[in-house]
Amino acid sequence: MTTAATTVDSSDTRPFAPFEWLLAMRYLRARRKEGFISVIAGFSFIGILLGVATLIIVMAVMNGFRNQLFEKILGLNGHLVVYKVAGAGPFDDYDAVAKKIKSISGIRTAVPLIEGQVMVSSNLAALGGLVRGMNEEGLRSLPLISNNIQLGSLDNFDSQDGIAIGSRLATSLGVKLGDNITLISPRGAQTPFGTVPRQKQYRIAALFEMGMAEYDRTMIFMPLAESKRYFNKGDQVDVLEIVAEDRDRVDEYAAAIEKAGGPDIVITNWRQRNQTFFTVLEVERTVMFIILSLIILVAALNIVSGMMMLVKDKGRDIAVLRTMGATKNSIMRVFLITGASIGIVGTLAGLIIGIIFCWNIEAIRQFVQYWTSTTLMDPSVYYLTRLPAEINPRETAGIVIMALVLSVLATLYPSWRASKLDPVEALRYE
Repeated sequence: MTTAATTVDSSDTRPFAPFEWLLAMRYLRARRKEGFISVIAGFSFIGILLGVATLIIVMAVMNGFRNQLFEKILGLNGHLVVYKVAGAGPFDDYDAVAKKIKSISGIRTAVPLIEGQVMVSSNLAALGGLVRGMNEEGLRSLPLISNNIQLGSLDNFDSQDGIAIGSRLATSLGVKLGDNITLISPRGAQTPFGTVPRQKQYRIAALFEMGMAEYDRTMIFMPLAESKRYFNKGDQVDVLEIVAEDRDRVDEYAAAIEKAGGPDIVITNWRQRNQTFFTVLEVERTVMFIILSLIILVAALNIVSGMMMLVKDKGRDIAVLRTMGATKNSIMRVFLITGASIGIVGTLAGLIIGIIFCWNIEAIRQFVQYWTSTTLMDPSVYYLTRLPAEINPRETAGIVIMALVLSVLATLYPSWRASKLDPVEALRYE
């Protein structure tokens, strides 16, 4: 008989026993006189829900913008750039170097390139531009160009005297497909009176729209052979641009390229060339994460205040439970379940709402535009027809874990105070 009673008692007082959950759920359903405590718990729940959802949505949108910028930048420039070491002579053996580099596993193309600043003029305007001399194969290897030709064609680009310019540049100059524009370069012929600027007319053979206003306003693509003549390069090029299969493995590729190309070359990758820009993006992401995390922290502090008021209000109940045999740890677990439930349910609800919002963010944007009669994300400015939102599973998991940890930590002190309550003092004036 004693053994049976002992067995029952031990099963009833095990950690997180059914009666602890029963009491915790009962305390979450406040009666009329405890309405203020229920209001605080409700605000804590809403605060955590909004904090988690907002953090997920903002980080997803920032990821979308970041990836869009990566696609634009890496869609125009190679993942790695190969230079000739200063003092090693002209880069005239680029064909042999390119052949060796393309034989490396993971390398798609090695594009010879000539770059130069020019002034572009028409009958209406004169603007600055950047000429990139490339062959047709290299131009077609850049999807940001080859997939966004609006007018004209890149067919037989190497053998023609035409050039490809951005749509915004054409609009600014007031020209269209088939018109002629004049390119003026300071790298002209040497005369006894100094360097004479070189100028030459070219026919517009293609118009492209890359999706970045700065590129569409300044970029000009010229056949490689013609760019050599125009910039007096002879049989040399400026650099080789390398397009790899995996942009994140550029360090591995660089080691293999350096070994294949010999000691006369220098290699830079897309991270090094855009280091300042990407650093700014990372700092912005970190700052936004910290600022928005404060919403969750404030909600967690509301849990602390609500739980402290609940412990004070339930002092008599705690004393009665203690006199009936409930242990300190059991009382602590009751209030731990009560407070943690608010944070856990709020976090899960915020996760669901945040994911649903991200999945339907474009429809929400159009709805807001319709009801406010405003234009959000004007394509003429941002060149984005849709609002990007890409959920990173690891980042989202980190947000959820952070919210859960803060919610649980917020309940530890009030639960500890409840377990330390002296039943004699609590019942003295009852």
